Amino acid sequence: MVDSLRYTSALSVGLAVVFVVITAGIAIFKWIDGSIGMPHLLPKIVNQASFWKLFTTIPIIVTAYICHHNVHPIDNELKDPTQMKPIVRTSLALCSTVYVATSFFALLLFGDNTLDDVLANFDGELGIPYSSLLDDVVRMSYGIHLMLVFPIVFFSLRLNLDSLLFPYAIPIAFDNRRFFLVTTALMGFIFMGANFVPSIWDAFQFTGATAAVSVGFIFPAAITLRDTHGIATKNDRLISWLMIFLAISSSTVAVCSDIYSIFCVGKGVDG
Repeated sequence: MVDSLRYTSALSVGLAVVFVVITAGIAIFKWIDGSIGMPHLLPKIVNQASFWKLFTTIPIIVTAYICHHNVHPIDNELKDPTQMKPIVRTSLALCSTVYVATSFFALLLFGDNTLDDVLANFDGELGIPYSSLLDDVVRMSYGIHLMLVFPIVFFSLRLNLDSLLFPYAIPIAFDNRRFFLVTTALMGFIFMGANFVPSIWDAFQFTGATAAVSVGFIFPAAITLRDTHGIATKNDRLISWLMIFLAISSSTVAVCSDIYSIFCVGKGVDG
């Protein structure tokens, strides 16, 4: 049950806030100290490669806001279903606050040296007292955060994959053997991917431009167009078609830019 993960999820949110607070504290300290300057707020577009690289950020942003797969399991366990909308709004507002604060203070702190994985920036001298200790605290807190937030994502992954592979079987929660086999197979696949994918940025680029766009935009719009209950208005259909068009267009551009960034830029091809 999703309800059993409420404490670990709350703790993971708290650890994400710890990461933001430490990053903000270091950035503000160094700003007051005068050891850092204002970074570039706009991207530098010097050639075709740098222009196409802008589109690789779209899948990352889409992936960050994908929570659709958890909505129905959580809704089914609520005593009052009317609480679902406030929960979703609060969650998105909290995520947006953490994302914006992290990106702002990390950019202020590291400037042009900010890496795709900002945790990698916390692997050296920060230029403040107790730098090594703060590096360890940041990396450890975020590592624990990832471990605690993983079960809520894995719950929906396992449940949906099991429903796809065994549509007529009893619920996986009542079949220990199937539960163990599906869990082991998924964990093994995820472990292999984590070890062999060279960069988490590359993984998020392609999953964001394909699976995340489908789950977040294309599938909901397609369900509205199917309208099995006959409740969709003409305006709903128009918005759904527009959403599908924009999603497919942006996904195509993002995938092409990802491929261009990985293969062409890596070989030194300029515009």
